[in-house]
Amino acid sequence: MLVRAGAAAVTTTLAGLRRLWRGGGNGAAGCFPLGRALLAVRGAEAALFLQGLLTNDVTRLVAGEGCPGGAGLPRALYAHALNVQGRCLYDLILYRLHENPEEEPHILLECDSGVLDAIQKHLKLYKIRRKVNITPCLDLSLWAVIPGEQAGDIASSLTKRADQALIVTPDPRTEVMGWRLITKKGADLSEIIPGSHIGNIQDYHRHRYKQGIPEGIKDLPPGVALPLESNLAYMNGISFTKGCYIGQELTARTHHMGVIRKRLLPVHFSAPLPKDSIPEGAEILTESGKSAGKFRAGEDELGIALLRLANINEPLCLNIAGDKVKLTASIPQWWPKTASK
Repeated sequence: MLVRAGAAAVTTTLAGLRRLWRGGGNGAAGCFPLGRALLAVRGAEAALFLQGLLTNDVTRLVAGEGCPGGAGLPRALYAHALNVQGRCLYDLILYRLHENPEEEPHILLECDSGVLDAIQKHLKLYKIRRKVNITPCLDLSLWAVIPGEQAGDIASSLTKRADQALIVTPDPRTEVMGWRLITKKGADLSEIIPGSHIGNIQDYHRHRYKQGIPEGIKDLPPGVALPLESNLAYMNGISFTKGCYIGQELTARTHHMGVIRKRLLPVHFSAPLPKDSIPEGAEILTESGKSAGKFRAGEDELGIALLRLANINEPLCLNIAGDKVKLTASIPQWWPKTASK
């Protein structure tokens, strides 16, 4: 079964990426194999079960009355699972595999592979008597697809190869992250997307850092990261109208107060970072030595950090065992133009 995005979404996503992406040397689509895991949640109550555990409105994935054949429904949603204190446990992308209202709901959860077992235990803890089955999808591969200048019509290519591509959809977080593609293990990407090339995963992470997109437990430490400070609302990952879910109270209160003093931001260092020698949560300081935030993750001269918005225009540095590496922070172009905080 092939899940396809509409032509309008194809055009919008390609246009945005051609402005912002500077990878893929031959101008074709770059396909990046992601080391993230996929978990299937299937059953009559799959959406309702996930609805009480995640920040986004999962029922939007389920076809119903007024949406014949699932027309107009999203193919993917971004969401976080929170703990009872309202802090992030897992960042997830949800994919809808079923097409029609008559089909049994079948949802795939994309997650950091390092927490696959923990997520299964978390879901089964709340399953109780819900009619759902939860199983890892070890026979599937997950790819990020970043179109280049000469990528052509990706959706058109994929419609002709439905036997190998299970899902292709624009990344639900923001158009600058391209597409998500799920295939069977061993699928030939050059056949699915002619002219594409397998990209270096480090280039994918560099692209994320340049755009300030968090992904996985390094960027979003479980039990530490707060969803709104992590720009969850900017990345279409939260519903403020869906009703109750675990961790909702603090998130809703922060949203309605409208005061968010720290946010995850892309940072650029004056020199490449030393590999594997930066302690978790290393402090970022102002010129006067005042704490401005904490480093989360990075690659060479690019990274992502949680910074106090009041300090982002000041000279900053990362404190690594007494050595100070200068850095600059920036506001991503994809943020809402009305965002002032």
